[in-house]
Amino acid sequence: MKNPRLQLHLEDLRKQIHYHNYRYHVLDAPVISDLEYDRLLAELKQLESEHPDWITPDSPTQRAGSAPSEKFEKVRHPAPILSLANAFGTEDALAWFERVKKIDDRVERTKFVVEPKIDGLSVVLHYEDGIFIKGATRGDGQVGENITANLRTIRAIPLRIPVARQAEIDESHSKANENPLFSSSPTKNAPNSYMQVPKHMVVRGEVFINIKDFEKLNQRLEESGEKTYLNPRNTAAGSLRQLDPALTATRPLTLLTYQIIYSDGPVPFTQWETLEYLQSLGFPITNSARRFDNIHAAIYFTEKWESQRDKLPFEADGMVIKIDDLRLFADLGVAGKDPRGAIAFKFPAREVSTSLLEIVVNVGRTGVLTPQAVLDPVEIGGVIVERATLHNFDFIAEKDIRPGDRVLVKRAGEVIPYVIGPLKDLRVKVIKPYLPPTTCPTCQQPVEHLEGEVAWYCVNAACPAQLVRNVEHFVSKGAMDITGMGIRIVEQLILEGLIKDVADLYKLDKKSLLKLGGFADKKADNLLRSISESKKQPLNHLLTALGIRGVGEVSAVDLSRVFPSLDSLSSASLENLQNIPGIGPNIAAAIVDWFSRPNNRLLLDKLRKAQVWPVEDLKKTNRKSNALDGLTFVVTGTLVGFNRESIKEFIEQNGGKVTDSVSKKTNYVVLGENPGSKLEKARLLNVQVIGEDDLRIKVVKNA
Repeated sequence: MKNPRLQLHLEDLRKQIHYHNYRYHVLDAPVISDLEYDRLLAELKQLESEHPDWITPDSPTQRAGSAPSEKFEKVRHPAPILSLANAFGTEDALAWFERVKKIDDRVERTKFVVEPKIDGLSVVLHYEDGIFIKGATRGDGQVGENITANLRTIRAIPLRIPVARQAEIDESHSKANENPLFSSSPTKNAPNSYMQVPKHMVVRGEVFINIKDFEKLNQRLEESGEKTYLNPRNTAAGSLRQLDPALTATRPLTLLTYQIIYSDGPVPFTQWETLEYLQSLGFPITNSARRFDNIHAAIYFTEKWESQRDKLPFEADGMVIKIDDLRLFADLGVAGKDPRGAIAFKFPAREVSTSLLEIVVNVGRTGVLTPQAVLDPVEIGGVIVERATLHNFDFIAEKDIRPGDRVLVKRAGEVIPYVIGPLKDLRVKVIKPYLPPTTCPTCQQPVEHLEGEVAWYCVNAACPAQLVRNVEHFVSKGAMDITGMGIRIVEQLILEGLIKDVADLYKLDKKSLLKLGGFADKKADNLLRSISESKKQPLNHLLTALGIRGVGEVSAVDLSRVFPSLDSLSSASLENLQNIPGIGPNIAAAIVDWFSRPNNRLLLDKLRKAQVWPVEDLKKTNRKSNALDGLTFVVTGTLVGFNRESIKEFIEQNGGKVTDSVSKKTNYVVLGENPGSKLEKARLLNVQVIGEDDLRIKVVKNA
């Protein structure tokens, strides 16, 4: 009995799949993920299996790929270039095994070969008298596109066979067998009867770009101001299917082969020996293929790869399980467009497309504004993803990502899901470009963005989103040094509403503290005493404590030597600030901007009223000698006789200067235990490295 509504749905499915086939195989610009496509195709297959009389010759289930592009000469393949049916997990793979076993019971006794399912572009290579004469895409499985000129630019493709020497094969296998994940790989001894090269031979392989090469390509394109690519597969396909071989030659394309489509000479009877034979002729093959005695061992190996997939140098969306006996493989025949003798065991999808509902902005504890994508919930690798990172605002602008876009999202392993980019071909024209916020989403104060920097900041010292971090920094040893004020106490004070900015610390009283959990008389008295003592800290400590971006302990000392109070510093010009060594244009701009903010000025007024307002006497000097006069030092590592404060004081008292980073102007690096990257930079710049004892000797000699 006919069901018109169901038939209409079936036709709609076919139209959708034809459209996505065209975008994937012809335009190289898919607008849905592999997972979404597989679901559409699986639904169509299910409907057609329930209603076999509805199957038509042009159904997507009856052909592979899509029609070849009109811009290339057509090539008819010597045999159908088929695709593969999919298995989504162990249960599906075992169901496939049971189905083919019913067709031919030899399946139960055969061996199986497992190979990675590379996410690239399938190509067909023609050889005549051992010379590469023609290469084509898969096209619709019957007719492909002639891309010979482009394929010739790929160095992995042998232009003449055989090309491999036995020593090279031995070395290749030796390297492959070093990987403990694998138990065996194709042996070095190719069958002697196949060593004579056939007059005509057609080989199938996959062209792709290794992940590291793809990352380098995008970095190079970005540095030269060119458009970057979304993923290796589309890049490889687009590079092959364009009309300029010179452009193809600039792309890091490579190839792995795995099938002999046609030969007029003797060829192996097993898939395992086929790989050996191809390698002996000089064709590249995967070193990840393995042969197993039964289906359960093959599936177990495939399941292991699901968690190890990041060890592959290329993108792979699964592993292919093949019946090793090629005569049995052929006898099993084809179901639609899929050979019955193999199955693609698909890994959980890591790239899917979904709708970007909105872009929200989070404020970190350091004041950095971070954009985040709110997504139409989508499953990626067995996890429902509703949010993904957008990196930064420059990334959004570079990729032109807009709320309302259909976007490609990736999740690999435990990595936080992130947006790769938009599918612009699906964009509604009325969608407006996204603009970064001008005010902080938490405190509504204007944000700061300096030219040449990636980050956008909220610099409001009283911003609630940053309050815990700001107070924690304010009370730290290098700042106001309020002992007993740990992170838990800071969080308690903020949670109870006792402090709304750092100046409120000086309003705390014993009665308020005793209401907090964990406080008794002695603990409260000690904390209040420490807070009171902090009022005696010098100006450079208060400057450090305020958390002005770019002003650390060293630059705070430099500033306090020129500007004796916060009053004088707050009125300093950009020009005057930049005249101070170590204060560049960005730090100078950050200082001016910080003091210009009304909320920060209110904070300063509260600190003044609390008598936290140190003023330096610029005439006062603690200099003991000129032994280090004119010399600049950088300290790295843990010292024995000094801490960071005391060695800085020692150097400055003897006429030297301490800076944070190593440069060509640095005279000495003072080295302690467990040094950081500063030591390596010192070596690169040929800066002299000395120990703390050498420093003391230098002072004694020159005093």
